Amino acid sequence: MTDHSLSQDEYDAITDAAAHWCMRLHAEDCTAQERLAFEQWRSAHPLHAFEYEAMLEIWDVAGDLPRPEPAVVVPMVPVKSQSPWRTFGMAAAVCALALPLAAYSGWNLGWLPNSYQHFEATNNIRQVTLNDGSKVELNLGSELTYSNYKDRRQVTLKKGEAFFSVSHDTGHPFVVKAAEGKIRVTGTRFNVWMYEDQVKVNLIEGSVLVSSNDDLPGDGLRLGPSMQASYRQGDYIPQISQTYDNDNALAWLNGKLVLDDLALNDALPLINRYLENPLMVADHNTGAIRIGGIYNIKELNSLVATLPKVLPVYLTRNKEGNPVLNSIPQQPPKS
Repeated sequence: MTDHSLSQDEYDAITDAAAHWCMRLHAEDCTAQERLAFEQWRSAHPLHAFEYEAMLEIWDVAGDLPRPEPAVVVPMVPVKSQSPWRTFGMAAAVCALALPLAAYSGWNLGWLPNSYQHFEATNNIRQVTLNDGSKVELNLGSELTYSNYKDRRQVTLKKGEAFFSVSHDTGHPFVVKAAEGKIRVTGTRFNVWMYEDQVKVNLIEGSVLVSSNDDLPGDGLRLGPSMQASYRQGDYIPQISQTYDNDNALAWLNGKLVLDDLALNDALPLINRYLENPLMVADHNTGAIRIGGIYNIKELNSLVATLPKVLPVYLTRNKEGNPVLNSIPQQPPKS
């Protein structure tokens, strides 16, 4: 995004201000007055918000950097106090001079990527090509980032669902981070579905290693074709199961959601992935009611209103405004 009405100096000043606000808003001592000042700055020009979002993406990547060891404290000679903006300007100048060397060192150590991409799919399925040549199809409401490191290619699935056709490179593994776990491959085709803290991995071709916790030692459990791994936050190891030719996990590639006689408790995470306000169940009995059918993923918001017409349920709203399904009590048999 560019604005031809701004000079290069003005554009650079906006970039510097965006970096300043990114640091301040992540600082523990950031005050309410500063946050208000930031909101006023961000709304003053469309480019302010754009540059700040770009800084946040860089901040996310930098979050993977190892923390440096505590430095030895050297007594400092007192100097005259400086304004925060002058202090930031000096820091920015030092960073500008150090950046090429830091980036080179960070790449060689495997800390910093030499390329970075960000993709989102909102109302349509989106096909994208990563810088390594891998192909990805993003489902509705999905978001991911790609970073190319010296020792790995890393995708972070921030939300939603994606189907990967990974370019083969044995010496440069492809890692997908989803929730607290990861999927590690060299070249294969697989699907990753994520909703809140739930993740499902379906392997179509090749092999992958799935771990439910990135902090655990080892690379995880190996999947072969037609296998599925699922995990939730806090799981020590993923749950492994076999899939079959009629498995419907990839129906979204054709714009469909297939519910094959599922209990509502199992169906709702699949449905809620597409809803603005998640659908809830009132109790265990309601959650046990079964649902089936084939639905257009672009029309699932209209499904909520039709459920009472096809299931023994009625709709209410909870205090957060979310729709809640309640089972209709069965009439006792007449004596």
